[in-house]
Amino acid sequence: MKKKYAIGMDVGGTHITSAVIDVINMEVLNFSIHKENFDSNLPVNQVMDFWEKSIKSSLKKSEIEDVFGVTVCIPGPFDYENGVSMIKGQAKYENFYGLNVGDLIKERLDFSNDFNVFFENDATCFGMGEVYKDKHNLLKRVMAVTLGTGLGSCFVDNGKSVSSGIQVPTDGEIWNLSFKNGIAEDYVSLRGLLSKYYDLTEIKLENGLELYNRAISGDKNALKVFEEMGDDLADIVIPCFKKFSVEHFIIGGKIANASSLFLPAFNKKLKEAEYEISIQISADNENAALLGAASCIYDLV
Repeated sequence: MKKKYAIGMDVGGTHITSAVIDVINMEVLNFSIHKENFDSNLPVNQVMDFWEKSIKSSLKKSEIEDVFGVTVCIPGPFDYENGVSMIKGQAKYENFYGLNVGDLIKERLDFSNDFNVFFENDATCFGMGEVYKDKHNLLKRVMAVTLGTGLGSCFVDNGKSVSSGIQVPTDGEIWNLSFKNGIAEDYVSLRGLLSKYYDLTEIKLENGLELYNRAISGDKNALKVFEEMGDDLADIVIPCFKKFSVEHFIIGGKIANASSLFLPAFNKKLKEAEYEISIQISADNENAALLGAASCIYDLV
């Protein structure tokens, strides 16, 4: 079978990572990976300068001239089907609100109007990418979460993302599920960790690394914050496990790097609920996101 290639883009508020992907074999061409850091609140044309540079650099490194499409994994709110940004009041991409980002990419790269440009939620891309990285997961019911500035989620059944139906929350998202005195993301996220630490100590930390360093240095309050997050994460996802009959659970995002601090509490809750499941901590969020982006095109080639 003739090889076909696509461009995968992992886009955040301060960065873009792009790469060329072998869609037939679902493999990232690692030598084509290119990264750019930028401020997404710059004027649209300036942001697109960074995107254009990253994509063109990936194509040049890969020496691939013919690509089948582009898939962008980007955080919401976003009209993924139509490629229109709905991000507003979130300190990122403020100038993109209401714009068709697919058209912007086509114009910059001089692609034809019918060129394939797809958009997908960043957490969904991560989950799909992790599934494709381990072919055994293609036959399982998988739930993936990303723990970072927010709480992302993805449900996968036999290699297909599931975001509707009675077995999953609305749109496959758990961040906004009612939980305790608010929603899930109030407790399981960087914001939740720092807020809880402040409640215990009245010390306002600037970032998660400070909290992590305090925890590994033996700060009892910092350790307690991570343990409680493990408890909370379990309470949030166990009902999802049962409804979706989850067989494999994948944890990614920057906070996953602190899994040794919250996973024991999570596993304890799982044991108490008498739910057995295999758990994986992702070691490569970025490649997973790029690969997951390409999965949007996989069925078209």
